[in-house]
Amino acid sequence: MARYTGPKTKIARKFGETIFGDDKSFEKKNYPPGQHGNNRRRGKKSEYAVQLMEKQKAKYTYGILEKQFRNLFAKANRSKGVTGEVLLQLCESRLDNVVYRMGLSNTRSGARQLVSHRHITVNGELVNIPSYSLKAGDVVGVREKSKSLQTIQDALAANSSVYEWITWNSDKKEGTFVSIPERIQIPENIKEQLIVELYSK
Repeated sequence: MARYTGPKTKIARKFGETIFGDDKSFEKKNYPPGQHGNNRRRGKKSEYAVQLMEKQKAKYTYGILEKQFRNLFAKANRSKGVTGEVLLQLCESRLDNVVYRMGLSNTRSGARQLVSHRHITVNGELVNIPSYSLKAGDVVGVREKSKSLQTIQDALAANSSVYEWITWNSDKKEGTFVSIPERIQIPENIKEQLIVELYSK
């Protein structure tokens, strides 16, 4: 299973945002990595560098590697909507992301693990593919045997996020992917137009 397994705080410091979730190390060192830390004078970034940073931030945020991300962009580019917006909607429709949004895990990497370890069902069927693309109306639930998992219970207890495009039934431990979110409903701080410009070169 291809995924990023390198240092996470270093990446978060590079972008100046906690893109992997709460991070105590990031709070202590909220400046770019490197031996000179804050003292190093950084010149103005080129247009290409700014676009590349935005693409990297989106990839790390959603836990997608380059080839898969490029395929998503190609799919978004073929669609009728605004390419950048559709790209983010495709990322948000991934099963691992929806499991994370429903509060079954505190991080996307944890949600990815729940899916790949066969704890999650879609419309009553076991699905262990994190990149599985959900459609409006799909019901995502926790497998019967996994409902008592402590990690899931802890994550749900700590979750306070509510999203308009997702409903959650805490008794059944299942939720419905009501609709594909509009751009305004996606909370991620990503300038998708820069990614479109980068891939369009």
